[in-house]
Amino acid sequence: MEKPQILLLTHGGWGMALANSLKMILGETDFVHEIPLLPELTFADYYETVKRFTETLHPESLILTDVFGGTTTNVAAKLGRDYQFKVIAGLNAPLLIEACSQLKFTGSYDFGQVLAAGQSSIMDVVETITESLKKKEG
Repeated sequence: MEKPQILLLTHGGWGMALANSLKMILGETDFVHEIPLLPELTFADYYETVKRFTETLHPESLILTDVFGGTTTNVAAKLGRDYQFKVIAGLNAPLLIEACSQLKFTGSYDFGQVLAAGQSSIMDVVETITESLKKKEG
């Protein structure tokens, strides 16, 4: 592929459902692909399927996985080492929005910014709002 892509490796295919939802925010994201891990696939089968696909990817592509320590991440880690792809585990909407926005509007991504967007999006909502209101009042 001529430009960097985003490959989602998730259990049961929820990553593509997330990507499809993001179209409401970003419009078309034809550079996002998913290879779902399904219950009938062995590790070896899944690895080979993902490997065949990654061999077609631009070397600057990004792999996002759902669960650190799970099969999707273990496969991505091996392929990331072998092919020098960047890999992030812990897929969430803000992380995917950041990666997609950067790729869509600039043609590349800043790995650190994408990682930070995912990490900073995890919060205790009630505590955050309560603290914000206290600052506003006082």
